[in-house]
Amino acid sequence: MQTDKNNLSHGLKSRHVTMLSIAGVIGAGLFVGSGRAIAEAGPATILAYIFAGVLVVLVMRMLAEMAVASPDTGSFSTYADQAIGKWAGYTIGWLYWWFWVLIIPIEANIAATIINTYVPQLEIWVLSLVITLLLTATNLFSVKNYGEFEFWLALVKVAAIIGFIILGACAIFGLLPGTGVSGVSRLWDTGGFMPNGFGAVLSAMLITMFSFLGAEVVTIAAAESDAAGKQISRATNSVIWRITLFYILSIFIVVALVPWTDPRLASEGSYVTVLDTLGVPHAKAIIDFVVLTSVTSCLNSSLYTASRMLYSLSRRGDAPGCAQVTSRSGTPLIAVLLSTGAAFLTVIANYLVPSKVFGFLMASSGAIALLVYLVIAISQLRLRKRLTAEGKTLGYRMWLFPWLTWGVILFISGVLVLMLFRPDHRIEVLSTLALAIVVVCSGLLITRRRAREGQGAALGQGAS
Repeated sequence: MQTDKNNLSHGLKSRHVTMLSIAGVIGAGLFVGSGRAIAEAGPATILAYIFAGVLVVLVMRMLAEMAVASPDTGSFSTYADQAIGKWAGYTIGWLYWWFWVLIIPIEANIAATIINTYVPQLEIWVLSLVITLLLTATNLFSVKNYGEFEFWLALVKVAAIIGFIILGACAIFGLLPGTGVSGVSRLWDTGGFMPNGFGAVLSAMLITMFSFLGAEVVTIAAAESDAAGKQISRATNSVIWRITLFYILSIFIVVALVPWTDPRLASEGSYVTVLDTLGVPHAKAIIDFVVLTSVTSCLNSSLYTASRMLYSLSRRGDAPGCAQVTSRSGTPLIAVLLSTGAAFLTVIANYLVPSKVFGFLMASSGAIALLVYLVIAISQLRLRKRLTAEGKTLGYRMWLFPWLTWGVILFISGVLVLMLFRPDHRIEVLSTLALAIVVVCSGLLITRRRAREGQGAALGQGAS
């Protein structure tokens, strides 16, 4: 039974939500993982980021239309429940929760590895445990603490990217003396702009999609702020310039200054490689600090997002009832602890079960981003038609409806099919599909059990 005491607080301020919307698309994948995408597709990686960026902009526009009309901490899971069916909201909600639960130990391990490089006497597993426990604490106290902590972490990331772009632009225009690097000839002088063909660009796009997941967190967080609709509209409108500035411009600078065949891109990361090329002293230490901040921010957001999705599932009767219990400050304590506990279980599984089993668990999250985007598009397509039929006026709308929505649905479906035919991505689709089938079956079993219990209760009342 839902009660007022189990409601979330509205402790997030406007600046918190604004910075969360910015931080949502900046992860360690930009600083480090982008090097892998560049090594795959060469300078044409810019196209991969543009394609992925356009997709995210369109998906966020669709999600914002629904979120402004009805802000909810369950976000797209709640809208899927309303638009497609109970099974869809249940499935995508649990898959999304699973994705962030898996991210928690990964990010904690990355952060611990970086710290261990400078403090080798502290073991990685101990550091990973301490980091996770500290960030769990920040999520337990109040959403205001989470928002404040995330605000400053995000500020460091934004400052680092802006500094990198300014430095790179100066190098391109030959304004950095003694570097010996200038111009944009690297875009074509090593095998051409698209050295490995368009297929490699699509593969790089699949790598970049993992980096972009997180932009939708603002629609979850905005439900815990005042004037949620206004916050969501503002954040969504700024998605275009954020993606252009942080990702596309950054990647342009990297491929313009460094040959895409440089082995350091894949091994050390794109930002470190550029700073090394420009002769910036202590480049690795600088980027390590930025990546550590970024990873901590991502870990913090992972705990927050997983707990709020679990809370929403519980409020809808799709997760244990205890997960909706909140503290006096409006924090879902049990949901936070259950999410953290599940993350620790995945770490234990890494040590106790065969590597293939843990590899399957990790691969199962590979296509969740695309499934989330697909569900958002289908939900918006159905809800818009329903709201229009009811004569309701929407304060925020998707462009060129329904043509762009259908275009997104077809594009994502095509990418999923393409992944099935590429050996390096096939396991991700199959693992995610297998996990989705398990979740759907569990949901159907729970629904049938509740239906039988309801029938039994009705018969009992009739007999009495």
